[in-house]
Amino acid sequence: MSKKRYFIQLAYDGSLYHGWQIQPNAITVQELLDKAMSVFFRQPIETLGCGRTDAGVHATDFYAHFDVEGIAETKVLNAISGINAMLPYQIAAKRIIPVHDEAHARFDATARAYKYYLHFQKDPFKVNRSWLLKDKPDMELMNQAAALLLNYTDFSCFSKSNTQTFTNNCKITKAVFEADEDGLVFTIQADRFLRNMVRAIMGTLVQIGKKEINLDAFKAIIESKNRSKAGQSVPACGLYLVKIDYPYIR
Repeated sequence: MSKKRYFIQLAYDGSLYHGWQIQPNAITVQELLDKAMSVFFRQPIETLGCGRTDAGVHATDFYAHFDVEGIAETKVLNAISGINAMLPYQIAAKRIIPVHDEAHARFDATARAYKYYLHFQKDPFKVNRSWLLKDKPDMELMNQAAALLLNYTDFSCFSKSNTQTFTNNCKITKAVFEADEDGLVFTIQADRFLRNMVRAIMGTLVQIGKKEINLDAFKAIIESKNRSKAGQSVPACGLYLVKIDYPYIR
């Protein structure tokens, strides 16, 4: 029986982990998933994720691909409960999907969406889940600035420097704030994202909402392509990867 490729769909609370990708001296989601799957399938399993989430960032919809050899497809597809039994409660496997042999969790994704949560009153149930911001920003102003993002493609000003990307171009198709219980939620969707991009965008939009900078200054920051001109990155706790689109997965 030959090697077969699958996608695994996950959700995880990133509070305790140093991001998705395996690190030499820190516990990550990928490390724990690979260990659990290797034990279950009784062979070395190495996953490749749809992207990198930083330390403390969460995911409600995350995909990784992996190859398994010599195991019937029905057994692989029914492995979710067994894999979950070996994972900590902060990480949940949701489903396994058979895909073609060249399917790639990172490169085949056609769109990604994140949400960022803000709240304005101390809440013990939102610790590590949302960012507590003491002064409520102006949502209307932030939405005016967020709408401007759709007019640009080069987001160098919101990217970590010295990353191994060939281009800093992204196509943002949605960027909007909405009221959410006692806070706000920002939703942003694009074909791809740069390292730290959403958190840097949020930090700059909050400056708009606090009226520290205006819309012209926001446009000038984007056009500068200079990270030092943009706002600080907001805390990881409020950020969630919520949707990944593939042409062959429903």
